[in-house]
Amino acid sequence: MLRTNQSFLKHIEQLYEAQQRRENIIVKSFPAGKKLLIQNEKPSKIMLIKDGITKCFFTEENDKEYILEFLGKGEIVGEIELIRNIPCICSVEAITEVTVYAISVPYFHDLLKSDFEMNKLLLNAFAERIVNTASRASYQQLYTTEYSLSKLLQLQSGQELDISKEDMAAYLGITIRSLNRAMKEVRGSI
Repeated sequence: MLRTNQSFLKHIEQLYEAQQRRENIIVKSFPAGKKLLIQNEKPSKIMLIKDGITKCFFTEENDKEYILEFLGKGEIVGEIELIRNIPCICSVEAITEVTVYAISVPYFHDLLKSDFEMNKLLLNAFAERIVNTASRASYQQLYTTEYSLSKLLQLQSGQELDISKEDMAAYLGITIRSLNRAMKEVRGSI
């Protein structure tokens, strides 16, 4: 539910500290509600979350959102788009105040050519996303909405987050009405 990657964070922190020119990787902050990346727009930087929590989501043609993941420390965004030279396939928005390491495009391309460790971390991140997507799809098929909602509520409580009903419904892939029914069931069973 909340994805983090401490190994990637540690590697980028080391690159940040070791850089000669302080423009290759900069630290940038975003208030809650601000978009780091916007679907269908070209990213200007690759970002690795240093601190805070974001939501990664698609906006469908009917203007409904579907939240893929909640991303935290060490998660990288914008890299697929720059590797494939395409616009952003989804939006990433700060849920809490978020601080990122923003990596310039030319420096990222240089790292892809020269930094074996970063390439290994990227491959692991891609593999992790595939596994998470597959397991989430099966999870949503095998478990009730109420069970998935209870897990989401545990995340919200454990991280002291304020996840809106709209975001909960978008993450679970249900309507607000269905969410309200599921919340009634979950609260009734506590």
